[in-house]
Amino acid sequence: CAVKAAHVLSEIAKDEEMKKPCIEADLVVTLIPLLESTDQEMLLHAGRAIGRICYDNRDLQEELVKVGVIPSLVRILTDYAESEPLVHVALLALYNLADLDSAKEALSMTKVAEQLVKQLRRAESHERLEIVFEVLQALAENDALKVQLVEAGVPEVLSEILLRLHGSSQAEDTCIVKAASDLIVSLLLGASVYRQLILLSGELKVAKNSAKSIVLILARCENSQSKDSLNSEFALLVSITVFLTSLTCLVLPLPSDGNCLRMVQLGVIHQLLDLLEKHVQSRDTSVQQAALSALQNLAVPVVSKVQMLEEGVAERIEALLRSESPPVQFKLLGTLRMLADGQADAAEILGHDPMLLNRLVQWCSESDHSGICGEANRLLASILHHNRSQEVVKAIQAAQGVKHLVSMTTSEHAAIQNEALNALAIASAIDLETLEESFKESQLVQSLHKLLQDDDTSPEVKYNSMGLLCRLLNSGDLRQEIEEDKIKDTLERLCSHSNASVVKEAITTLQVLRGET
Repeated sequence: CAVKAAHVLSEIAKDEEMKKPCIEADLVVTLIPLLESTDQEMLLHAGRAIGRICYDNRDLQEELVKVGVIPSLVRILTDYAESEPLVHVALLALYNLADLDSAKEALSMTKVAEQLVKQLRRAESHERLEIVFEVLQALAENDALKVQLVEAGVPEVLSEILLRLHGSSQAEDTCIVKAASDLIVSLLLGASVYRQLILLSGELKVAKNSAKSIVLILARCENSQSKDSLNSEFALLVSITVFLTSLTCLVLPLPSDGNCLRMVQLGVIHQLLDLLEKHVQSRDTSVQQAALSALQNLAVPVVSKVQMLEEGVAERIEALLRSESPPVQFKLLGTLRMLADGQADAAEILGHDPMLLNRLVQWCSESDHSGICGEANRLLASILHHNRSQEVVKAIQAAQGVKHLVSMTTSEHAAIQNEALNALAIASAIDLETLEESFKESQLVQSLHKLLQDDDTSPEVKYNSMGLLCRLLNSGDLRQEIEEDKIKDTLERLCSHSNASVVKEAITTLQVLRGET
């Protein structure tokens, strides 16, 4: 009798005019307990009736969540995963509720992610895939759920779907590929999610595919000559996949460096660069940004840097400088800086490129894009810091880059100040004569004195400032400036500083100033 009544109500609720009487009669409250039934027919009719009555009624939907409908829906997906009608009812209900913050919070306390993965794998029709995608996209807006979805393997299943549909020209498949790609981006791009994943599980399951598999995917993408949206989305997926895999190489224990090197040796780098070159003039910069993120992460291990340098990667990346997209420029600069870090050969290659140096100096003055300006300054500092060639020092001086490094010493960030101070100290040790005039014009001595006088300057910055001063004292003109600016008095005060390293360096600098060493 109850089953028949639920059936009748589900049919009545199809009529828009009958929804109001059903609501006024509190039928929804009466139907909710029926979702705990073990009778599949009862569940089907009760679920349909509730869904139809509450459709497009936010107040009622909030009430549903409040009385505990979410666990019941997840239970249906769990216990009756093979029942197409019941799964359809549960998914539709989740689709209608997923936009509610209260529903997301309730779902985060369940194992809905695992059940959605099962339904993704089972889905045979485009319609079923689309409704699961809609639910996933809504849930991905919640950080806790996003982590759960990634841990449950949603990105892996989406990758399998994309691989299966890659190359298809059917409109329905194109829509699925677009939706899957968008979903992967929503799930995986976000530093906060990475941090949570690393803390929760110590690994990113999405990146468990072998390096060889990734290379094969890249090759398939590269060999495709079609310019349609399907291939564009597929290229984005590939770049993100390598980005995540390379990120995993950084956070996992050994043999992570070997994993990165293996991907480089298998040709991932050049295939990513091929993708970049194909998309460099595209208005859609998503492929470029994702591929550059992958390159940047792959360039972190020293073994990878050496291999990448030997294969001429630096020169190929530099060729991409013609891109006028600020996000791409930012990523490009970060990739080159990562490649130069700790590598004298890389610093020399970059420092001998006049086009790159001129572009860097141009970016250093870029007031509209502070991120690009900062990254350009940091790359310039990195080239000087890791370089051992007098020619590179002369090239940066000729490009008028020295004044920007002096400006870096006044940054509000101690890390940036130290990068500049160390770079200028090394460059001064290599060829102070070349830099002398620029140092005077940019008032480097006076800037260093202010850093030493300022009580808010960090001990490390004070220490590095004095290290640079010692180098400058090898120049007669700069020594005169130091003496005229009465830096000696400041150094004497620093001999009683609370930091032992600062005290030691102040004593050493005073000895050099007095000619005692």
